[in-house]
Amino acid sequence: MTEVNREGAWAQQAEAHLPDHRYREEIERSLAHGLQGAPTINDRSIPTFARGEVPHFAGERGTFLKAPFIEDVHDVGDAEVAIFGVPLDAGATYRPGTRFGPRGIRRSTNLFGTYNYELGVDLREQLNMVDIGDVFTIPGNLEKSFDQISQAMAHVVQQGTVPVVIGGDHSIGFPTIRGMAPYLGGNIGIIHFDRHVDTQETDLDERMHTTPWFHANNIPNAPATNLVQIGIGGWQAPRAGVQVGRERKSTVITVGDVERVGVEKVAEMALEVAWKDAVAVYLSFDIDVLDSGFVPGTGWPEPGGLLPREALNLIRMVSEPGLAGIEVVECSPPYDWAEQTALLSSRVILDSLAVQVRNGKLGRRASSAGRVAWGPTHGTEPASGTGGGVA
Repeated sequence: MTEVNREGAWAQQAEAHLPDHRYREEIERSLAHGLQGAPTINDRSIPTFARGEVPHFAGERGTFLKAPFIEDVHDVGDAEVAIFGVPLDAGATYRPGTRFGPRGIRRSTNLFGTYNYELGVDLREQLNMVDIGDVFTIPGNLEKSFDQISQAMAHVVQQGTVPVVIGGDHSIGFPTIRGMAPYLGGNIGIIHFDRHVDTQETDLDERMHTTPWFHANNIPNAPATNLVQIGIGGWQAPRAGVQVGRERKSTVITVGDVERVGVEKVAEMALEVAWKDAVAVYLSFDIDVLDSGFVPGTGWPEPGGLLPREALNLIRMVSEPGLAGIEVVECSPPYDWAEQTALLSSRVILDSLAVQVRNGKLGRRASSAGRVAWGPTHGTEPASGTGGGVA
């Protein structure tokens, strides 16, 4: 052995003597607690929900609003609402970084308490909410990631738990609906906040973040006639997507429409269209619907969008009848400044959940598993419909 490579050669041999039983235990525990990966995942040591060392961009245990964490996702049915992250930016066509969205949004909630003054709601006291971590997505492979996301969503919905999804780029809109739709027993409406229509079939030859609703609306019980899109406009609405929306008769409401008729009328119209002959409505909120001056940390910033107060008021109003699930997408922390984008992303989720609690749509299920839990206890009547002020 020469002096120049002594350490390199020693280290190469030393690795063979290191134990790996904790690594094997971690894989077994990950599969037991995080579900076996989707059938298209060839590496069968990969779970659906990230529970081990990899992937390094997912799985941080700082929870949303410091809510209780459930390690074993088989127990998610004990919760009424489950937060989970989808760290994916393989569908981004311009700025990347949304794979860090779940981490950034969760971290931003460290600023908040569980009580909202105007809404008169305390989520810790009234909502049995948990965080179940992140979906194990596959960087560079959208279709395998979509399969993982659909499987994760299906698992949560089948347990009777309301999913709240933290993205991730907006390509996840398709697999989330695909995972949910078979278990609803009827049509699902979609209320979609965005500056972009996201209805073209492909972009750059793939199903990217500009295409989720073309494919979601191909699902028989997720028709385009129940798709309402709020905030569309500007210089980034591809004509191919506009053509699809026109042909399929989806409903588009621009920022100018919001200014012209006001948030109350827009919310009324959105609810009427989304709920027509539907059994449930899903909320998909792309943070770039807000004026880019308020949300610098996003993949396709567009000036002239909604103001935060307009957006939050609309969120509160469309959430009043209750939602089958929520997703907030396109928060890209590497481009964020002072957590502005992450803070607004988390407020969308918090305000929607709080309104549903106030109106008695959530806050009905107590934990029965003997774990650390939030929300009502057995024998506690849910709070409903008593809040004052403007929703």
